[in-house]
Amino acid sequence: MERPLLITSIMKHAELQHPNREIVSVTVDDPCHRYTYRECFARVRRLANAFGRAGLQSGDRIATLAWNDYRHFEIYYASACAGHVCHTINPRLFENQISYIIKHAQDKWLFADPVFAPLLASLESSLGGVERIVFLTDDARMPKHSLKRAVSYESLISEESEEFDWPELDENTASSLCYTSGTTGNPKGVLYSHRSTVLHAYASTLADVMGLGSRDVVLPVVPMFHANAWGIPYAVPMVGAKLVFPGPKMGDAETLHALIENEGVTFSAAVPTVWLGLLGYLDQNRKGVGRLERVVCGGSAVPLSLMKAFSERYGVEVQQAWGMTETSPLGTFSALKPETAGLSGDEYDAVRVKQGLAVFGVEMKITDDEGRELPWDGKTFGTLKVRGPWVCSGYFKLDESPAHEADGWFATGDVATIDSDGYMQITDRTKDVIKSGGEWISSIELENTAVGHPAVAEAAVIGVRDDKWG
Repeated sequence: MERPLLITSIMKHAELQHPNREIVSVTVDDPCHRYTYRECFARVRRLANAFGRAGLQSGDRIATLAWNDYRHFEIYYASACAGHVCHTINPRLFENQISYIIKHAQDKWLFADPVFAPLLASLESSLGGVERIVFLTDDARMPKHSLKRAVSYESLISEESEEFDWPELDENTASSLCYTSGTTGNPKGVLYSHRSTVLHAYASTLADVMGLGSRDVVLPVVPMFHANAWGIPYAVPMVGAKLVFPGPKMGDAETLHALIENEGVTFSAAVPTVWLGLLGYLDQNRKGVGRLERVVCGGSAVPLSLMKAFSERYGVEVQQAWGMTETSPLGTFSALKPETAGLSGDEYDAVRVKQGLAVFGVEMKITDDEGRELPWDGKTFGTLKVRGPWVCSGYFKLDESPAHEADGWFATGDVATIDSDGYMQITDRTKDVIKSGGEWISSIELENTAVGHPAVAEAAVIGVRDDKWG
């Protein structure tokens, strides 16, 4: 009972119990790389040896600027299990934000897809503390660059041993670091521990959450730099499912369709824009979705029209999830209770458009401006607060945070309602709320109504100040 909860245990379990399960990747240098968990984790040990040979210390940050593929997956495990911190960087941020993040995290190494060579060249003045840059390719496909200390991934691990003695870490050791998007002020870092990551992976595989098993084939389209791809790189090896990575083609509907069909994908996860794009491709080209059964959608509210289109035309269930970087990210999941089985029409739709029930391990409440808890009646709006074993208790290298309260509650910045059955529904972000003549207006509800029109693909509702109505 005293054994620590470590990501290392996920890796060892997958290699022992599911050694021949596949990991398939689209990469910049290979349109279909294919190998097994056994082969993967042998390479992970070689990478860990490279870290040790270079003298990296426990807690050193190892950054990545990379898409979803097998090499990025290897870095996840080699860095965390060797006692370092895997710091995933969102390449879509502004250059000044990326520069700030690299300096603030004090990254020692940086792994990057070759396509990001020009970005790194423009950031070279910010890379003074980075001791080594590793491009995720081999020597033959190295990008043109003038960066110092740059090597290829394959040359880095080529001479290393496949034997490595993993350290027995404290379960509260930091394993990964993600920064918020920085929409207000500088991005803020969120550290995840081995313990929080393993617990999050356990929770995500529950039947009423992602419900994953060894017979699944999982396509994580959500980026590995976005809250660790919603924890999928840990949950999938935990249950021994097949992994399919889209690489740089995560936004390409034709590639996603080919992966879904050719690899027998049963489960996938992405933001609504991805599914809108895929839906348009399927409709236009009269394509099917093979064995695909369920997709999880998060990052923004999911239009009801999108749910209905996938369900009615392709037999695919679209489920909403809510979370954020600070919650690792799973907070709620839209699973239907037995009580909803008899619902139909508008009543049924009203339930499934909500962000869902709190995942076991997460507590939630809504409060007014004075911090008083509000009723769960499905009508009263309040500030959503959460706490739990994978909700961050503070920000990296930041002494104080007004969002974190002494008793563990974290103010999410979302405005929400919770109904008597426990279903939470986001109505707005705190900074985006619209109040007209004293009445709260949900921008998300208006957006979903607009997107429900067949001529509207996407919509954004923005409040405009009015002298009379506010």
